[in-house]
Amino acid sequence: MTQAASPVARSLLRAALACLLAMGTGAALADDYADVNALLRAGKATEALDKADRYIAGNPRDPQMRFLRGVILSEQGKTTDATDTFVKLTQDYPELPEPYNNLAVIYAARGDLDKARDTLLTALRLNPNYAVAHENLGDVYVRLAARQYNRAQSYASISASVAPKLAMIRQLVDRTGESSNGALPADPPEQRRLVR
Repeated sequence: MTQAASPVARSLLRAALACLLAMGTGAALADDYADVNALLRAGKATEALDKADRYIAGNPRDPQMRFLRGVILSEQGKTTDATDTFVKLTQDYPELPEPYNNLAVIYAARGDLDKARDTLLTALRLNPNYAVAHENLGDVYVRLAARQYNRAQSYASISASVAPKLAMIRQLVDRTGESSNGALPADPPEQRRLVR
């Protein structure tokens, strides 16, 4: 049964395609990447992963397919394996910002916002014009601000000045479609806006 791609899947696919274009590929290799992307878009993540793994077996240092493999693992909810894939990419290719961005999304989804922030800052040091990383960093800063304001609100002496700030953050989150009830979303918004 074909399943419609989720917003995360579409974002992950765009991330993989952007990475492929940024890194440059030959026509024959592009076909392999296109095949894997098409399988993933068609909701056949297991088949896409199998094809990616077969390709990587013959080309173990190929950063594009390894990146795409991490995207597939993320889409399948195999965050430990995806994290391992992206970490290994950052070790083998420390000059590539995309794996850092994807790692940051995983860290933020786990609630490790400090680690997500630091990882996004690394991506931006590598590519100061990386718009998606800037957006994701903004999302992380909003979540960090909300966390701090919630902590501050627990102290009665300053809660009156914190409440309007928390309300403003909730409105910001509501405007971006992340929450419909005024509460901050349980999952960080950057998980749904991995890459454009």
